[in-house]
Amino acid sequence: MVGGVSTVLNWVALAGALWAVVLVVVDRAPVLGRPDGWAYAGVLALIELGVLVQAAIGLVMAFTTDRDVERWTLAGYLLGALFAVPIAAYWANAERTRWGTAVLVVGCLVVPVLNLRMGQVWGG
Repeated sequence: MVGGVSTVLNWVALAGALWAVVLVVVDRAPVLGRPDGWAYAGVLALIELGVLVQAAIGLVMAFTTDRDVERWTLAGYLLGALFAVPIAAYWANAERTRWGTAVLVVGCLVVPVLNLRMGQVWGG
């Protein structure tokens, strides 16, 4: 779909998921009062910014193309990706245990999975 944005977004999201896996293993929640917590929040913000850019470009492309694309399905995936990371971050902030941090792993992994699916829908 949006080739360069999707590729960079996938790698940043996978890096964020890996970082969260390390936090789960050492049983440490990302707290904003520590420098590593602020750095991880920056990674999550970068992922969200990338998803926002992708959603804006993708929605314009989906509804202005002449290709045979399932527009509403693609729009649903684009908008769903917008909410995955913020919901995971909210959940992890509310649950300051290892399992709250594990939700961040899932939230970050949702982005590459949805990008893969959006590429399939866009390809027809």
